[in-house]
Amino acid sequence: MKGSELKKLSFLDRGVAQIAFVVEDLEKTVENYYKSFGIGPWHFYTYEKPLIKTMSINGKPADYRMRIALSYFGSTRIELIQDLDGDTVYRDFISKHGYGVQHLGFLVDDMATAIKEAEEAGLRMTMDGTGFGLDGDGHYAYFETDEELGTTIELIQRPRAKHPPEKIYPEL
Repeated sequence: MKGSELKKLSFLDRGVAQIAFVVEDLEKTVENYYKSFGIGPWHFYTYEKPLIKTMSINGKPADYRMRIALSYFGSTRIELIQDLDGDTVYRDFISKHGYGVQHLGFLVDDMATAIKEAEEAGLRMTMDGTGFGLDGDGHYAYFETDEELGTTIELIQRPRAKHPPEKIYPEL
């Protein structure tokens, strides 16, 4: 999208729903957030096949793994991500910036429409994954907006029902 103007995207009107950080050590970071700031409980998931049914990177089928922990700071979801395996936007971010805020997440009701809108605005989808809900629904998609916005954006169509977390910290 270099050299063009970023047109108003309707999904931005709902505001930022999620702030995501790429971290080196997920367990240690979660413990620090909880003990230092009282943020928790944290729900842990490993995003990999078969939990994620289809994955792509730069428009090609992919197979990658990351471990995430989710919690809330007020009404904003905080996502911590530890990159594990494969070619990912997280690995690219770490090599370019180190660890830190990697993306802002925006909720969408219709992912196909939101992707079309983003692409028509000149944004390029870099990575996505589908099918992580109990019913095989759920879809996330990252767009290259680092130069325009200073960070990546993620579109999120949450599943109707989630799988139970692998772990909750602290244990309730």
